[in-house]
Amino acid sequence: MNYPLTFTFKLLALSPQIYVTDAGGRTICYVKQKLFRIREKVEVFTDDTMQTLLATIEADRIIDWSARYTFKSPTGLVLGAIGRRGMKSLWRAHYDVFAPGMQTPTFMIQEANPWTKMLDGLVGEIPIVGMFTGFMLHPSYIATRGEAGAPTLRLTKQSAFFEGRFGLIQEGPADDGEQLALLLSFLMMNLLERTRG
Repeated sequence: MNYPLTFTFKLLALSPQIYVTDAGGRTICYVKQKLFRIREKVEVFTDDTMQTLLATIEADRIIDWSARYTFKSPTGLVLGAIGRRGMKSLWRAHYDVFAPGMQTPTFMIQEANPWTKMLDGLVGEIPIVGMFTGFMLHPSYIATRGEAGAPTLRLTKQSAFFEGRFGLIQEGPADDGEQLALLLSFLMMNLLERTRG
């Protein structure tokens, strides 16, 4: 992948939509989450024409803090999975990323500083001042290999007005399959965490 990648989503859209572009400005994937689904299923397309399906992300249960979301190719091949660490994620976002066929996490995604996210959420609720929160506070999420491994990818909120914008940069080695699993993990995490900053 041609890093850095940029995740962009409109804050005023009825249903969440995320565009992912590479360093050259080329769209590499697009997500439009359907509302009112009892069991979460997200479709990831190569662009906003929604003609070529890249992957699906499906929850293993109905609405649960510890749900596991499995990534599948259009042919049904499992590309990996992500699971939130239940109560541990209340204060600091904490997700486990699983490689295909693995029962133990290959990567861990965690917030770099939960105070930044909390302040971003609080300031965002103040009338008028909240419009500018995107320029002041920038929560960051780091993917590391294993529990205490070196950073592999980092997703950081960027300055934006009337939209959410995150930059994804590579900080360590990962093969193509791992990069795709991490990209899908960050997409799903963005959808789950969007109301928390």
